Amino acid sequence: MAISLASLRSSTSLTPPRLLLYGVAGIGKTKLGADSDRPVFLQTEDGLGRIEAPTFGLLRSFDQVMEALGALYTEPHDFGTVVVDSLDWLEPLVWQHTAQLHNQPNIEAFGYGKGYAAALDTWRTFFDGTNALRDERGMAVILIAHAEIRRFDSPETEPYDRYQPKLHRSASALVQEHVDAVLFANYRVTTLKSDVGFNKKVVRGVSGGDRLLHTVERPAFLAKNRFGLPETLPLSWPDLAAGIPFYANANATLEARS
Repeated sequence: MAISLASLRSSTSLTPPRLLLYGVAGIGKTKLGADSDRPVFLQTEDGLGRIEAPTFGLLRSFDQVMEALGALYTEPHDFGTVVVDSLDWLEPLVWQHTAQLHNQPNIEAFGYGKGYAAALDTWRTFFDGTNALRDERGMAVILIAHAEIRRFDSPETEPYDRYQPKLHRSASALVQEHVDAVLFANYRVTTLKSDVGFNKKVVRGVSGGDRLLHTVERPAFLAKNRFGLPETLPLSWPDLAAGIPFYANANATLEARS
């Protein structure tokens, strides 16, 4: 297709979001995905439990994951969101597929770091699929991952620990490039100092039970968003969707029509 002025379009056109949602175990990441707009699940782990949602079942290979994406791309349906649960269980399938492509027994057999670099091409194939669903089928993308605590080597301070998605570093960086928001889910935590005698104090973490969604990076965790979301939200789909222009605009249109 030839490029011409007729092909210009607004860079602010509203498109479905691509979200990476990661957090501590059991906080409700899958539940938020199930509450999203007309979701369908690509399961690489058996994490739905008692949550009722459309699913292809447990996908045990990278080829099966791509076949599921292909079915959503080519076949008629009314799903509005593809939820991948989870990325860190997809990663071993990516490694296995990459090793098979290069006739290697496993990802480590490539030599130091080379296998994980080769795996990025497999990841890009996956993101080509999710981006096609977003751009051509109008589907939002929610990528779920677990969290881990990892040392962060800051160029400005001494190294410190923080929460990050539980993925290989290079894969995590690539995922962050392909999403509009990295959202960290955790419980509200406060600290309590107790005097144990002999001029010693013990600091204990106390959770109030509130489940929060963090949208802006802090020393304790990785996060970002392109929507101007509040720094902290309740961990609920309605609260999150209200701050995303694609959904806010759709709701405004529906209200205007009514």
